[in-house]
Amino acid sequence: MHIDLGKLETLNRPRLLIRAARLGLKDYCRNRHLPAMLGFGGCRIGARTLNALIELEAEANALRLEQHATYSVRRHIELLVALMAEARLLRTPEVQ
Repeated sequence: MHIDLGKLETLNRPRLLIRAARLGLKDYCRNRHLPAMLGFGGCRIGARTLNALIELEAEANALRLEQHATYSVRRHIELLVALMAEARLLRTPEVQ
């Protein structure tokens, strides 16, 4: 499975969401947060994890754009934090 990391850099999200996600990176604990978000126990670093996060974030963004009542800013920020952290892990040379 392949992931285009450059695609993540072109995400167009509100500046405030991105800033909040960057601030949340320091508190991100993948062993605790990732299973809760993805619903599966394995915390493997790889395209499967990142693709699942991309899909979930896209769904959250669609809810935001639709101004849907079920949209959660907190959840959206959590997904963005996880996306940023996992992308960083994939970019590190020892993981690739």
